[in-house]
Amino acid sequence: MDVCQIDSCRVAGVNENLAVLLMAAKFNIPVCPHAGGVGLCECVQHLAIFDYLRVSASLENRVIEFVDHLHEHFTDPARIANGHYLLPERPGYSTEILQRLCLHTSYPDGPVWNDHPISVVT
Repeated sequence: MDVCQIDSCRVAGVNENLAVLLMAAKFNIPVCPHAGGVGLCECVQHLAIFDYLRVSASLENRVIEFVDHLHEHFTDPARIANGHYLLPERPGYSTEILQRLCLHTSYPDGPVWNDHPISVVT
């Protein structure tokens, strides 16, 4: 294996993601967490920070994906400067979706569903 690309939402949680980071470090395999979907950047920024601060202590052979869309839907969106994730500004895992969006899209009463009725086949 040349690069380990964790999909942080498919692994069974924070502890398992940390175990993958530590195992990759043991075998000197660089890790590039997958961050191409809604909220994945918010999740993997913490993995990159943990890897830098407590595992590799280096940016050498370290890369991470960033997709610049849909961050506006989160209470503490991922931010990038000079090609690096910035530390989150709030405590937590940064994956909390804004309450107004939850209300707007809740099924079946959210306005998004009223604007686009779904036909039910019986």
